[in-house]
Amino acid sequence: MMARQRLPQRGEIWWTNFHTDPPGKGRRPVVIISPDARNRHERAATVLVVPLSMSIHTLGPAHLLLPAGETGLRMDCAAQADNIAVVIRGNLHEPDPGQRSLSHARICRLAALVSLAMGCPELAESMPAHRRR
Repeated sequence: MMARQRLPQRGEIWWTNFHTDPPGKGRRPVVIISPDARNRHERAATVLVVPLSMSIHTLGPAHLLLPAGETGLRMDCAAQADNIAVVIRGNLHEPDPGQRSLSHARICRLAALVSLAMGCPELAESMPAHRRR
């Protein structure tokens, strides 16, 4: 009997390969942003993710800097809210030991940055200040 892969949870950092990445790039980290009810649903074959990039020298307005101490990754990274994607659950690789999940507040900040990336800055600005950090 084949072992069943555990299901991703909102805020966790998993790994995947994107077909849009250059050949040989390898797997990259993504943060799961879809709600757990969707992630657990038996007929949901996909999850919603925001890719993470280790290239942080040019952060765009829809990028969120995530220090290594917050994520448990070996380097600081940037969550690219302007590059939101849908990934097939079967194409995800589980988090590495020591990786940490992002908080609800950080996921909500990413949601505001997705709104900004979509050209709806008023949604990001309407979020209470304590939720924007």
